[in-house]
Amino acid sequence: MAKVRTEDIIKQFDLELISGEEGIHRPIITSDISRPALELAGFFNFYPAERVQLLGRTEVSFGERLLEHERRERMELLCNDTTPAIIVSRGLDIPEGLIESAERNSVPLLRTTMKTTRFSSKLTNYLDGRLAPTTAVHGVLVDIYGIGVLITGQSGVGKSETALALIKRGHQLVADDCVEIRQEDENVLVGTAPELLEHLLEIRGLGIINVMTLLGAGAVRPSKKITLSIHLELWDENKHYDRVGLDEEKLKIIDTEITKLTVPVRPGRNLAVIIEVAAMDYRLKKMGVNAAQQFTERLSQVIQGGQDDDI
Repeated sequence: MAKVRTEDIIKQFDLELISGEEGIHRPIITSDISRPALELAGFFNFYPAERVQLLGRTEVSFGERLLEHERRERMELLCNDTTPAIIVSRGLDIPEGLIESAERNSVPLLRTTMKTTRFSSKLTNYLDGRLAPTTAVHGVLVDIYGIGVLITGQSGVGKSETALALIKRGHQLVADDCVEIRQEDENVLVGTAPELLEHLLEIRGLGIINVMTLLGAGAVRPSKKITLSIHLELWDENKHYDRVGLDEEKLKIIDTEITKLTVPVRPGRNLAVIIEVAAMDYRLKKMGVNAAQQFTERLSQVIQGGQDDDI
């Protein structure tokens, strides 16, 4: 199923439909936008027909200088079977030949009053967000001191209860149970909640609660960049858990790797506090303060000093 169709950008940017209404259901498959200057000059060898075509003052003015038969021929070539839309900016007058070609080939011909560069930027940002690679992860996403923390683990391990405790401590819920993740840019993962589950939290024994209704608008947020993953698992006596913090595990989501910590769960451990401290420690490491590294260096100095004394 297409993520974006021409009718979506018509609604999003309140565009005026001039002709080619039959094609408004065409899919848009790329966020790249083309300004067909060379094409209007007659060079169609590498025409990117699958892109939205944007005509500004330069393109329209150039088209007006063409001979009548040249203009009609090139307008016809612009209206390709795969072209999702042709948009004219600045509210400019549209050549009659383009209106006729768009109608004949069912290519939506649209107009906006925005300036060309501004509209191009807004449309690109919109399409980048909508067309970004996406996936879904079973877990909870919470904003802790500005750090997007993805909490994962098998069903029943206590993810939602931990999230509730974090929210009560002043942090914000983004999504519970299912986290929709899109890669908006290189190494940038953004998580949101499915529309059906927005603001909801499931607590076994209580059922489903609406966090925003219960605790206020400050307890939730619509989306968050994910930078840290914390995996909860039942304590395994036979497994070695990192006690210093030098080992760094990575979790790959789509094409991006983020830091992953594994936290064992057993009675008596305050998971909310542990995760809160993990987020603060992660932020300190990004600022260049690594407690584990500093401890290791001091330990090495002590050992080296003891060896020197023996000598």
